[in-house]
Amino acid sequence: QVRLVESGGGSVQPGGSLRLTCAATGLAGTGADAWVAWFRQPPGKEREAVAAIYAGAGGPTYAAAVKGRFTLSLNNAKNVAYLQMAGLRGDDTAMYYCAAGLRGPWDGSENYKYWGQGTQVTVSS
Repeated sequence: QVRLVESGGGSVQPGGSLRLTCAATGLAGTGADAWVAWFRQPPGKEREAVAAIYAGAGGPTYAAAVKGRFTLSLNNAKNVAYLQMAGLRGDDTAMYYCAAGLRGPWDGSENYKYWGQGTQVTVSS
């Protein structure tokens, strides 16, 4: 059984940083299950892609809104994905979700089979 558990959310002032963690268990670690992504859902808006990475090879892919400020990385030995967020802004406020098991374009939420419960990030002065 696949389980994704996010942590690390919280409240931060504009310009601040946070690191989100996604701990995965039960993933096959190959093929579609080797894709891990972060999505976010701002209040009153649809879920949107933040970043994704393939555990086997290659670097992460980022949404334009976060490129240069967020960094997605993996610790394959621990089955953990990290989202380091810097230069946070008010429009980064959202529930952040970890997803895995990609079957389609990386930025479509409908293309992921597994989801965590989310962790809230609030950016406010």
